[in-house]
Amino acid sequence: MNASAPDTAAKPAKEPFNLGRELKQWAILILIVLGIHSFVAKPFFIPSESMMANLLVGDRLIVSKFPYGFSYLSPSLPILPPIEGRLFGRYPDRGDIVVIKSPSDGADWIKRVIGLPGDTVQMIDGRLHLNGKPVPAVRVADTEIIVSPNTDCLNIPQFRATRDDGTPVCRYPTWRETLADGRQYDTLDLAETQNDNTQPITVSDGFLFLMGDNRDNSADSRVPPEIGGLGLVPYENIVGRAEFTTFSLDGSQSLNPLSWPGALRGERAFISLRK
Repeated sequence: MNASAPDTAAKPAKEPFNLGRELKQWAILILIVLGIHSFVAKPFFIPSESMMANLLVGDRLIVSKFPYGFSYLSPSLPILPPIEGRLFGRYPDRGDIVVIKSPSDGADWIKRVIGLPGDTVQMIDGRLHLNGKPVPAVRVADTEIIVSPNTDCLNIPQFRATRDDGTPVCRYPTWRETLADGRQYDTLDLAETQNDNTQPITVSDGFLFLMGDNRDNSADSRVPPEIGGLGLVPYENIVGRAEFTTFSLDGSQSLNPLSWPGALRGERAFISLRK
């Protein structure tokens, strides 16, 4: 009996490394990422306390790029010259939380839309007035935030407190404002400041009046750009609309991955910013 013939079928040769092909694939991948980042959505990190009580230092969130159309500032890379207007543009709604390019330093800032073109905005004794009428505001329960490396009220000790279990917290007096269309959001009023009383400002065509929810700790449209504020913000400077948080860190994390779970604020994940 003849023995079976050995399988002599040749295996396909491994395709040799091709630097040009690899670079092309990486270039396509980078273009896809930049396209999404420029025209669909981008992540954002909250670096300051200007939007408390609604956003805390350490919150990460998603900003959608398309709701208000696109401007020369939309691309992730600064490749376009200044161009007036927006492609497929529309104005935000009052109460929207938006990320904008600051006219004073070119950085991304996050604030709430208060005034649209034609609106007149004024603060009187710490109370927001819109088009000559006070925006209804009612006192609600204090905003309580656990003390952490990202949030500590040592510089305003009157708001420092301790829970029954010994946990140190910051308790901030909070007011809920209601806009004419029923949109509600919480604001903090911590002290009497020079920005509690302002001259009436009428918003010009092509501009927005923005404010931080932490009214005494926000260099917003009440503050001129010449001294580090926003002033009225050009329509073109809108980057996008804040949609929801993804996760939040309290600042106690280090480079050691084992420290990351303990720094997570689980209750801060996936909070809608469009209520």
